[in-house]
Amino acid sequence: MAIAEPITFARNSRLSEYGTRPEYDSRAFEELLSWVKSVAALTKPERIHWVDGTAEERQALLDAMVDQGMLIKLNPKLRPGSYLARSDAGDVARLESRTFIASEREEDAGPTNNWTEPSVMRATLTELFDGSMRGRTMFVVPFSMGKVGGPISQLGVQITDSPYAVASIGVMTRVGSAVTELIAEGSPWVRTVHSVGAPLESGDRDVAWPSNDEKYIVHFPDTLEVFSYGSGYGGNAILAKKCYALRIASVLGRDQGWLAEHMLLIRVVSPEGRKYHVAAAFPSACGKTNLAMLRPTIPGWKVETLGDDIAWIRPGEDGRLYAINPEAGFFGVAPGTGESTNVTAVEALRENVIFTNVALTDDGDVWWEGLTDDAPEHLIDWQGNDWTPAADRPAAHPNSRFTVSAAQAPSISDDWEEAVPLDAILFGGRRASNVPLVTEAFDWNHGVFMGSTISSERTAAAEGTVGELRRDPFAMMPFCGYNMADYFGHWVEMASLAEKLPNVYQVNWFRKGDDGRFLWPGFAENSRVIEWIIRRIEGSADAVDTPIGRVPAELNTEGLDLPDADLSALFEIDPDGWLAEADLTSEFFDTFGDRVPEELRSQLAGLRDRLQTAKRG
Repeated sequence: MAIAEPITFARNSRLSEYGTRPEYDSRAFEELLSWVKSVAALTKPERIHWVDGTAEERQALLDAMVDQGMLIKLNPKLRPGSYLARSDAGDVARLESRTFIASEREEDAGPTNNWTEPSVMRATLTELFDGSMRGRTMFVVPFSMGKVGGPISQLGVQITDSPYAVASIGVMTRVGSAVTELIAEGSPWVRTVHSVGAPLESGDRDVAWPSNDEKYIVHFPDTLEVFSYGSGYGGNAILAKKCYALRIASVLGRDQGWLAEHMLLIRVVSPEGRKYHVAAAFPSACGKTNLAMLRPTIPGWKVETLGDDIAWIRPGEDGRLYAINPEAGFFGVAPGTGESTNVTAVEALRENVIFTNVALTDDGDVWWEGLTDDAPEHLIDWQGNDWTPAADRPAAHPNSRFTVSAAQAPSISDDWEEAVPLDAILFGGRRASNVPLVTEAFDWNHGVFMGSTISSERTAAAEGTVGELRRDPFAMMPFCGYNMADYFGHWVEMASLAEKLPNVYQVNWFRKGDDGRFLWPGFAENSRVIEWIIRRIEGSADAVDTPIGRVPAELNTEGLDLPDADLSALFEIDPDGWLAEADLTSEFFDTFGDRVPEELRSQLAGLRDRLQTAKRG
C-alpha cells in the first residue's frame, strides 16, 4: 500500500477485527480508536496511516521521503540501505528549556523540572495542534519498549506527522500489528502525540521551523501522556525514547517498584568464562556507546552489548535486580565515533542506517569528525554547503546522530532482549579534576549518594555552553519525570525490594593533568577498570579505603605506556577540593528542601567527617 494513498480505519481489515474477535477486548480497542479519532479531529490531517511494521511499508516510507527531498539516499555500494537527513540549524538537540512536567502538583515535579499547570498547558497545546497536520499524513505508530509481550516490556502509541520520526521509531522500538493486538487484548499503553508544526519536512529549507519559544515537549505523568510540538530532532520527536522510556517510565517505576534509568547494559565474560552484568549511567556524549561496545585490550576478556542508553531494572523472584534494554536500536552521537575509538560501532553502521546532520562525501557516503584521522578534501557539510579541511567550522554537527538496529552491532549478545541479573552499577561523567578513575561505594546507600552527586561537563547533546559543569545526578537530571529528591528516595527504597544488590562504582575517564592532557587513555583501555570491578565482585582484587570510597590497591596497566606520576594523579584525593565539593552538594540538596532522604544527608555528613580526619593526618 503506497504511503501517499488516503487510508481510513475501515480499509484496514485487521483493525476491524480487533473489536469483534473473542480474544480481544472491544472496549480496549474502542478506547484506542476513539483517542486516534480525537487527535485526528484536532490536527486535521489529509490522511491517516496506521503503521503495521512490515518491511514493505518501511521501504515505501523511505522512498517517499527521498522523492520529497526529506532524505538523501546514500551510495548503495558504499552504504547499503542507508540515508542522510538534515535538520534546521536551530533544531539539533534536546530542548530542556522547553521540556515540561505537567503534574497536578508543582512539588511533584520538583525544582529541577520545568513545571506547568496541566489545564493551562492543555489549552496551549490544543491551540497549537489545531490543524497542525493539515495537508499531511497522520501516522499511528503502535510500539513496544522491550520485546513484544516481554515480562518487563511496556506499550505505547505515537501519533506523528513526521515520516522521519516514524522511520526512526521503527528502528528504536518494536513496531506493528502485534502491538496493536496486545492493546486490543487489554494491555495498558501510553499515549504520545507529536507534530513538527512546520512544513520544513517537505524539503523547503526556506520555510522556518517554529522558534524555540514555540516548541513544547510536555509530559503529563498523572495521565501518562506526552505531547511534542515544533521540533523534528530525534530526542524531541522519537517520543518512545527519553520522553516515555525515562520521564514517563520513571513515574511508572516509582509507582510500581522498579527503576527506569539512563544506563547502558553490558555482559562481561571473564577469561574463566564467568558472566557478569554491568549497567552504567553517563550523560549523553560522555562515552556510553563506547563502553557499551567495548573491545577489551586485555587478553581473555570479552564484552557483549545488551544496550547503549536506557535500562529498566526490576526486582526478581530470587532477590536480585534484573535489567533489560527496552530499546531496539542505537541513537548514537556520530562525532568521535571511529575506527580508533569504537570500531564496533563503525562496523554496525555499514548498512541500513539513518544518519542525521553528518557530512556527505563526493561519492555518496557519510563522514564526521573522528570517523577517520584525516578529513576528505571536499565534503557537503551538515547544512548542505561546500566544505574543505580549511573551513573554520565542523563538517558534521557536534550532535549529529546515527540510528541503527541494535541487532547489527557485532558485539550484540545473542540474548540481548532478555532480562539479566545485575552485578554492578557504574556512575560517571566528564570531570577534569577531583574525581578518581574508579571508586567503589562502601555500601548501597553510599552508592546512591554517589549517584546523587554526579556532575559532568556539558556536551553538545544539550543546550548550554559546552564544557560548563552541571549537576546530573544518576545522569537523569533532564529525564526524571518527578521530584528528584523523591527519586533519590526511591533508589534508597530499592534496598528493601531486593536482597542481593549490585556493587556500585563511580568512574571518570576524563581526568586531566595540570598541563591539560588526559591522564587515562580511555576507550578500549577502560576494560582495565572493568577487570578490577569484576575481580572485586569475585573477591579476588584488593582495594584501599579512602574518605570518598574504595580505590584499587593495584590496577592492571601491563602494556600501557602510563607514567607512574599519571597513575598516581588518577587516584589523587584532595581533601580540600572534596570538602568544597561537599559544600556544593549541600547547596544542591538544599534546593529540594526537606524532601532529600535522611540517608543521603547522613552520607554527606559522613563524607565530611572522613575528609576532616584525612586533613588532620
